Amino acid sequence: MPKLKSIEIRSGELVMAIERKMFRGMFAPGEVVQLKQYCFTPGRVFAPGKYIVGELPDVAFEMALVEQLPPVKGKNAEIKNTEAPPEQE
Repeated sequence: MPKLKSIEIRSGELVMAIERKMFRGMFAPGEVVQLKQYCFTPGRVFAPGKYIVGELPDVAFEMALVEQLPPVKGKNAEIKNTEAPPEQE
């Protein structure tokens, strides 16, 4: 349930801002999530896209930059490694 962040009264109207609290524990450790916008950390810049929960920093969750993807059925549910394997000699 969203928490109430603030209440503001403007010319007789009641306006409420709702803060969405998120944290890494809301997702399964191996779950694939969508990073909605760039996330800057001192060591790395994370571009928008799909990531495994464990790959993203806590700040991405705290700032609500992450959203859950709808479930996928069939062969597309497998995550494929896009990196080339190291060459063996």
